[in-house]
Amino acid sequence: MDGSLKTLGRFLELAFHSVAYLVTDLIRLRHPWRETINQAWFVVSVTAIPALLVSVPFGVIVAVQVGSIIQQVGATSISGAAGGLGVIRQGAPIVAALLLGGAAGSAVSTDLGARSIREEVDALRVMGIDPVQRLVTPRLAAMLFVAPVLCVFIIFMGLAAGYLINVGFQSGTPGSYISSFASFATVSDVGVALIKTWLFGLVVILVACQRGLEAKGGARGVADAVNAAVVIGVVSVFVLNLVITQIVSILMPTRVG
Repeated sequence: MDGSLKTLGRFLELAFHSVAYLVTDLIRLRHPWRETINQAWFVVSVTAIPALLVSVPFGVIVAVQVGSIIQQVGATSISGAAGGLGVIRQGAPIVAALLLGGAAGSAVSTDLGARSIREEVDALRVMGIDPVQRLVTPRLAAMLFVAPVLCVFIIFMGLAAGYLINVGFQSGTPGSYISSFASFATVSDVGVALIKTWLFGLVVILVACQRGLEAKGGARGVADAVNAAVVIGVVSVFVLNLVITQIVSILMPTRVG
């Protein structure tokens, strides 16, 4: 228990310092934009194809399951709303978080872990350079930029897949699907999804950076750091999603537009 609290304390300290460095560097016009762009492109390169391969089947599964239940109760007119809300409110943020934690987070943890065991991080400290400012801040900025973009991409692909399944294989009509979706879904739903994904990305990248910077013990230590980064990041995302979902359901109940 004591070790867990110490780990949590180090995580909060890392989060505070990395956000503080990000804000101050942006204000002073000293932020390393080149490194941020490189990291953003890296995150996109490792998540774009998996996002496509996951979002389309996810949209199909939601459409098939929801459509089957709705047809049994004779409410086919709201199939678009049910499937669309499922993708926007829960599916897209969770899928984005799993991809960011499993693909990008593991890669970041591996990179920083390798730097740690090669004593590059200690060398930065000896030269008077804060590793958090030099290594963590650009990756944090890149994740904050890429995470919402990835969420929008997953929403679009999931809704497109659900639309094709409903219209092409479930005897739905384009007008009914779109009108029911427009009646229930609002811009605020998309906004909440983007904020959730942004928070999820913040958590997984900070967990990955912490585990990478604290890696020790050679290649085995790097492997343990990557495993811990993925597991802790994913579990934290699910817990955070539960809390946010409960708050949103109280403050923003679903209404027919």
